[in-house]
Amino acid sequence: MIRPATSQDAGWIAALWNAMISETLHTFTTDLKSVADVSEMIRTRPILVLPEDAGFATYGPFRSGPGYAATVEHTILIDPAAQGHGQGRVLMQTLMDHARDAGHHVMVAGISGANPGAVAFHAAMGFDRVAQMPEVGRKHGQWLDLILMQKLL
Repeated sequence: MIRPATSQDAGWIAALWNAMISETLHTFTTDLKSVADVSEMIRTRPILVLPEDAGFATYGPFRSGPGYAATVEHTILIDPAAQGHGQGRVLMQTLMDHARDAGHHVMVAGISGANPGAVAFHAAMGFDRVAQMPEVGRKHGQWLDLILMQKLL
């Protein structure tokens, strides 16, 4: 059911990601992802996808430096039409298992304060809320809090 992304997935992943970037406050960035950007990510880091282009999840370094090598930060994005059916939970668990099997110890979620659904999702997946940084992000004229959650793998 869940599989590693291939270069053929880059277009729909970029489209899904760009819709979230441009239409929501769930990420602080306004920089859209090109198909080339996503293709490079597929070549250089794990990206797992759901069937029927319903969503993807990936992880990469949390911070630079050897002391952080066992800690990763992730992104998970499910098409709004596919949300609420448990696919996100299965994808997230598969991603956490992948990270653990790759030798990582901690997974971090950086969540916009404007995305309470993501906070609830991560709590249900066993992530602990460890910090809230008030008004560190700004998008569409609004100051946004950053909520940090983490899970020991």
